[in-house]
Amino acid sequence: MSTAELVVNVSRATTALDDGVVEAFAATFRGDLIGPADPGYDGAPLVWNGMIDKYPALIAQCTGTADVAAAVRFGREHDLAVAVRGQGHNVAGNALNDGGLVIDLSQMRGVHVDPVKRTVRAQPGANWGDVDRETQLFGLVTPGGEVSTTGIAGFTLSGGMGMLRRKWGLACDNLLAVEIVTAAGEIIQASQTSHPDLFWAVRGGGGNFGIVTWFKYQLYPLGPEVASAIVLYPLADAPAIMRAWREFTREAPVEITSEVIFNSLPPFPDLPAEMHGAPTVFVGAVYAGPADEGERALRPLREFATPIIDLSGRPTYVQSQSAFDASFPDGRRNYWKSLFVDELADELLEATIALGAERPTADTIIVLRHLGGAMSQVPDDATAYANRRALFNLSIDGTWEDPRDDERVIAWTREAWRAMREPSNAGVYLNFAGLGEENELLARAGFGPNYDRLRAVKRRYDPDNLFRGNINIKP
Repeated sequence: MSTAELVVNVSRATTALDDGVVEAFAATFRGDLIGPADPGYDGAPLVWNGMIDKYPALIAQCTGTADVAAAVRFGREHDLAVAVRGQGHNVAGNALNDGGLVIDLSQMRGVHVDPVKRTVRAQPGANWGDVDRETQLFGLVTPGGEVSTTGIAGFTLSGGMGMLRRKWGLACDNLLAVEIVTAAGEIIQASQTSHPDLFWAVRGGGGNFGIVTWFKYQLYPLGPEVASAIVLYPLADAPAIMRAWREFTREAPVEITSEVIFNSLPPFPDLPAEMHGAPTVFVGAVYAGPADEGERALRPLREFATPIIDLSGRPTYVQSQSAFDASFPDGRRNYWKSLFVDELADELLEATIALGAERPTADTIIVLRHLGGAMSQVPDDATAYANRRALFNLSIDGTWEDPRDDERVIAWTREAWRAMREPSNAGVYLNFAGLGEENELLARAGFGPNYDRLRAVKRRYDPDNLFRGNINIKP
């Protein structure tokens, strides 16, 4: 174990990290403490977004709740800049900092299913693939991410829109309880009946209030097979496809969660090589019910135009949830922005199609997600998550490989986001919020009318703003 000479503290000054102080911390810590000179440092602080280039002075790899509490106390007592890493899949790269302490939860991946009560408990280092694999042993699911390598923690704390959202709501809607370590190092079991103010806040308020060390979710019967639509159409047919999809969403039952994505054709072996990388319109959906019923209900999505390729079928739920993992590999550069949309007016459809045709790189995607259903039936003030009445979400996902393209793609994504704010309702999904560089604007757009109540909870549980590596709620 070795550390950097300096650690940035929360007031942006610097303080020497004395070896004796770190050794005393190590005596209370069961996991590994890793500094820049240690052999495991280069591989330890990995995050998914290749744009993020930060170098913490100390990484505390926790093995359980006791380690998390010890790390939080150490960070608070020595006024250190603190970042929290689950799976490191956050687009903004909040899991790392420069010169500070990273509390790394990636080793904490336990998942325990209670098939009788239909609940699952999971630690914050788990990803959705971990959870799905265990729950599907019993034919059960909870609404999770669209990519199985996404960590459960950050996804859930900022809401969590997955492919079961219209039937069973957001990930945060299905939280039954959490175990959380506060800024004071106190371990709290929060639920509707215990610390309800804190439980309200963590369901949509992000990582502002502490470090969740266990999540408990509600489960529902589904699988092992599910009906899935995976249809790729030519970009030239986009106007007809978008109008047809708009009509489809108006009558779609809550069992159907669908989305339209402007992307590039993958190198499918059945397609001629000259078509690989061609711009396309992808229509995808999952049916949260019997697969036979779902195949019939999803058929219209496969008939909007003549497909380039139709991969619809009846995969297992685990296969469906991981089908697009390869499209989101570690190390690519990402800058994503989002907006909520109340209705798909012609103006917005036309602007979205234009964005799809103008994408700055082949890996950049434009996504329209159908919302509503169960997630819109939760009262506005029942959780911290806002923007529940919006019927769609538009995500502008700038993605590229070459660092020389950073400025160009970020500028394009930001300009596209600004242009789309007018035809949208200007609300923001905080899991897709760029690098969080417009913190106050994003916080108010993301938390909406819940912002002031969230500040009150923040003042109670983190008055010194120890947990600030996020879309921050200033106490």
